[in-house]
Amino acid sequence: MDFKEYIRVIPDFPQPGISFKDITTLLNNGEKYREAINELKSMVSDLKIDLIAGPEARGFVVGAPLAYALGVGFIPIRKSGKLPYQTIEVGYDLEYGSDRLAMHSDAVKPGQNVLIADDLLATGGTISTSVKLVRELGGNVVGTAFLIELSELNGRDKLPGIDVFSLLTY
Repeated sequence: MDFKEYIRVIPDFPQPGISFKDITTLLNNGEKYREAINELKSMVSDLKIDLIAGPEARGFVVGAPLAYALGVGFIPIRKSGKLPYQTIEVGYDLEYGSDRLAMHSDAVKPGQNVLIADDLLATGGTISTSVKLVRELGGNVVGTAFLIELSELNGRDKLPGIDVFSLLTY
């Protein structure tokens, strides 16, 4: 299945020179969305996965249904200040500034195997920060899964030794 026909490409968004990959056109097609999640499930089914973690917000729309399909739990990774219980946080740099991601301090038990899922792998900043959070709690990151990978931005380089599974590559 070529899922690219279900991804809307928007030139010059959010700024000139960027070719934005809009997944909403895949998400609003129930049959194709289900097929995409099932394809990701097939890609990672040989891994021993206890939990799936997904950074907000689009990591939720990939990670949660993938966790459901695999019969494992889901961990939301949120921006700082968004989770109600005690958290751990890790900062990361953005193109024009910085931000912090947080996870509940009891979300992962030492030795649990965690797959991190998101909609897009670009520069790898969000995912490498998510990896740090899981590892800080003693979790074992067994891989990462994405709907889309933008290969020219070399996000894989920030994930040494971690398997990367991508449904689509641009």
